[in-house]
Amino acid sequence: MTSGLLVAGTSSDAGKSLVVTGLCRALVRRGVDVAPYKAQNMSNNSGVCADGAEIGRAQLLQAQAARVEPTSAMNPVLLKPGTDRRAHVVVRGRPSGVLEAGQYATGRRHLAEAAWAAYEELAAEHDLVVCEGAGSPAEINLRAGDYVNLGLARRFDLPVVVVGDIDRGGVLAALYGTVALLEPEDRALVHAFVVNKFRGDPDVLTPGLEEITRRTGVPFAGVLPWLDGVWLDAEDTLEVGAWRRSARAQPGLLRVAVVRFPRVSNATDVEALAAEPGVEVRVTTDPAVVAGADLAVLPGTRATLSDLAWLRRTGLADAVLDRAGRGAPVLGICGGYQVLGQRVEDPDAVEASTPTTVDGLGLLPVATRFHPDKTLGRPTGAWQGHRVEAYEIHHGRATSTAAAEPFLDGVRAGVVWGTVWHGALENDGFRRAWLAEVAAAAGASWAPVPDAPAFGARREAMVDALADAVEEHLDLDLLLAPTRVGARVRS
Repeated sequence: MTSGLLVAGTSSDAGKSLVVTGLCRALVRRGVDVAPYKAQNMSNNSGVCADGAEIGRAQLLQAQAARVEPTSAMNPVLLKPGTDRRAHVVVRGRPSGVLEAGQYATGRRHLAEAAWAAYEELAAEHDLVVCEGAGSPAEINLRAGDYVNLGLARRFDLPVVVVGDIDRGGVLAALYGTVALLEPEDRALVHAFVVNKFRGDPDVLTPGLEEITRRTGVPFAGVLPWLDGVWLDAEDTLEVGAWRRSARAQPGLLRVAVVRFPRVSNATDVEALAAEPGVEVRVTTDPAVVAGADLAVLPGTRATLSDLAWLRRTGLADAVLDRAGRGAPVLGICGGYQVLGQRVEDPDAVEASTPTTVDGLGLLPVATRFHPDKTLGRPTGAWQGHRVEAYEIHHGRATSTAAAEPFLDGVRAGVVWGTVWHGALENDGFRRAWLAEVAAAAGASWAPVPDAPAFGARREAMVDALADAVEEHLDLDLLLAPTRVGARVRS
């Protein structure tokens, strides 16, 4: 029997990551030793494992759901777009060159080999591997070199579950069309359909589901409802700020504007702010919103130099400079920290096409120099007595050009803070104390709610909510039937 199953989707953001997360937690509740896996991510949202390997944030979360230690095998290939035609490649958690647009369909054989070896490693160590596809398996223009969707399924004889997002409309056509576009050998592996994000009475769907099954021979494993307030670690840039739906206007609100860089990375850093009671977070490219907020955040970016130029072209740089000039708080994280400094140097053309040095915004006394080797780690520290655990992923190394107050391996100058640490805001004591200082500087009346849930506890609650929905609304026996776990349950 097969060692895993593949969760594919009719499109990006159909809900593959969340379905895999829910399945991992639901299965581990049943006593199954399960591991998540995604052969290839194309995402700038990543994190760091205990051994220093860099993988997608979604797989880190899925490992948490499965209650296993995350490893590089769970996301062996990570592509981090630097431009529309170039991506930086991470293989087994370490930098491994670049991939140009013309190579995407033809130049990835070595990546496939690394991905397949990682799958075999996980399959040998766990009862079941729950795999997440990428994009859509119906991208027939990429099928010849595919090792993420049907290419993976064919190699390891994986049953395929296709998830469709009904919230965006046309789900029945999307499910039917996905199967119709597949070659017969690929189509034979499609084992079940799942409808995701449904609002209302699922009985309304029954005639349509029955007809799709009649035409394709593929049964439906269930209909997952819309889960309000579940917005865990979206890896797709389509869903930067997925938590925006949960914002609630109220007296004493602390308004936070997060600059949406064209190549934003690790925008998940601000999820903890959005979860804090009384804090409203807006991801924006509007200079007026940045100017008017109580706090402006410049998050990470995978293209610091080009995004710095973009800040200047759009007027956002002027909005940030104006804020600092009138004493309105600004936070820069990693790439956002680097652009707030005096200059950014790229002598080895790590990011730029040629060696380059450009002026930063000049708000912090630091200079950043890019190096070919990447800094990866999980540092710890403290701020005003509050312990902080974080992670770091960067080519740029910032050094002080003048004396400044230290701040989480970065610096502070007046109401401008900068740090290379990602994930720092997930530390409850630090986040609330720092936000209180920000609110005071901004003249806002916001104050922490003493009994507010911890961010980690809230994440766990969302994982459990996903698992509850999977257990209630999906036929797990149907999904597992072709796998060795299903065979064991039946025996």
